[in-house]
Amino acid sequence: MRVLRGRLLRWAGSPFEIGDAALAWEEDGAVAIEAGRISAAGPADAVIAAAPEAPVSRTAHIIAPGFVDCHLHYPQTGILASWGATLIDWLNRYTFPEEAGFADRSRAEATARAFFAETLRNGTTATASFATIHAHSVDAYFEEAARRGVAAIGGRVMMDRNAPETLRDTAERAHDESAALIARWHGRGRALYAISPRFAPTSSEAQLEAAGALSAAHPGCLVQTHLSETEAEIAWVRELFPWAADYLAVYDRFGLTGPASVFGHAIHLEARERARLAEAGAAVAHCPTSNLFLGSGACDVAGLAAEGVRMGLASDIGGGPGFSMLATMRAAYEIGQLRGTALTPAALWWLATAGSAAALRLDGELGDLVPGSAADLVLLDPEATPVLAARCDRAESPSELLFALIMLGDDRAVAETWAAGRPVHRR
Repeated sequence: MRVLRGRLLRWAGSPFEIGDAALAWEEDGAVAIEAGRISAAGPADAVIAAAPEAPVSRTAHIIAPGFVDCHLHYPQTGILASWGATLIDWLNRYTFPEEAGFADRSRAEATARAFFAETLRNGTTATASFATIHAHSVDAYFEEAARRGVAAIGGRVMMDRNAPETLRDTAERAHDESAALIARWHGRGRALYAISPRFAPTSSEAQLEAAGALSAAHPGCLVQTHLSETEAEIAWVRELFPWAADYLAVYDRFGLTGPASVFGHAIHLEARERARLAEAGAAVAHCPTSNLFLGSGACDVAGLAAEGVRMGLASDIGGGPGFSMLATMRAAYEIGQLRGTALTPAALWWLATAGSAAALRLDGELGDLVPGSAADLVLLDPEATPVLAARCDRAESPSELLFALIMLGDDRAVAETWAAGRPVHRR
């Protein structure tokens, strides 16, 4: 056992439900770690008294839950910052050619190494990623995550139409290869499988039916896909599925809308879709950096949360142009401002930690510092740069301090990243 002592960020609930009272801040706090998990967290005196034999390390850094990125595409690491396209153009011009290269297993392995190096450098300790149609791209992702000891959720993309021939499968092959990957990886170490039809336009009805069958057979697996990212995409779905009342109705029909579902984006929703998401217990992954980069639109985060939709935060690499969850929180704040519903610092940090964990059905395991949870931590340096230090020195509350880190911080503010109770990155 060991104890870390410093300023501590924990949660007493959701800021969308109880406001700033959700932020359980300890100016002099501590967290006790044993066998990769948190055994105690709270005021330093109480934690240390409960573990009198444990060595105590004091830090000037803020001890916070590791960031949880609940929607991204690790194979797109190599095409970050590709200029100028709307969603469909971007897929055809950059994404599909890059993913076709993953037929080479060594490319998948090299990309997984680069991906996890960057996520950990930015304080992200858990990711939910799409792979490519190549089964070995899933193996590369989970193998590298296991090597580093981090939590990873992911799955093989299912696509049998409206994609290059080299990236199309069949309903049967997608089902069978996904089932084999579930058997190989789901629940192995810190790996969890997510059934992953890319989005409705790239899957036939037969393939969506196969995805639904997988979900019914494996209720412990998540379902990850995309929903209503752009108006052009929605119009395309209307053409492809003329029988559907709206975009979400397509997923509904095939059993893909439920408490295991995580829908990326969900920007342009009809009233029925909003109500159905809440009713089904489904989650939305808010991807603000990607939405700004591709000009997709502005998700109504505050409104959806108020209606009971579970919300998480995501970088959406590589539509999102960077790995930093601090930058992603910053973009979420700016989008809220544009909508007239600016999110508070507590709400932003909650979305990037406990909110994303809950979206992935991993609340109690990730995203908070509570006894029994994984000891996944990020140690943040409020003096990482001169301008950040100057602003943090003038902060009159924890909320001001956290907001300064959002607006002025970057990977330099990430002093250390811990996974399962051990440092996996130091600046």
